[in-house]
Amino acid sequence: MIIRLAIPADAQDMAEVGMRSWEVAYKDILPADYIREKNATRPAQFEKSITWENETAYVIQLGGKTVGIMRLDRAADDDLTDDYYEVYYIYLHPDYFRQGIGAKAMDFAVEKARALGKKFIALWVLSENTNSVKFYEKCGFVHDGSCKIQKRGRDVEIIRLVKML
Repeated sequence: MIIRLAIPADAQDMAEVGMRSWEVAYKDILPADYIREKNATRPAQFEKSITWENETAYVIQLGGKTVGIMRLDRAADDDLTDDYYEVYYIYLHPDYFRQGIGAKAMDFAVEKARALGKKFIALWVLSENTNSVKFYEKCGFVHDGSCKIQKRGRDVEIIRLVKML
């Protein structure tokens, strides 16, 4: 398995992974129309955002095939200090769920945060996405009490999970 910074040539594969992941992971959580609308924007979104200057978006590859994507960067929340790093997303193609790839991607994110001198890593997750919440808890994340309501085809609660490094 290789995790590397994404380059412009990866944009379409990244969009494909994101779309397929959303279709399965959020099938019973978000309205189908909302998932379709978001997925329709993904190819253009990745084409625009993945430039040669990219320093935050990664592809996860097996045998040269992109099977996952992730974005890591400094934490965006105003209440978090510079000691925090953030996992903005980890999405795997559904054909590669539950094969240990997500855990290796999370290990990569933790090592990246440590290399940057961070003391914590944070992420946001839909509270109803119990599979993801369980995965992150297994990786050592805990809910820090922060939550917010977002409109994603309907009102949904997202919670912030944090891990001390």
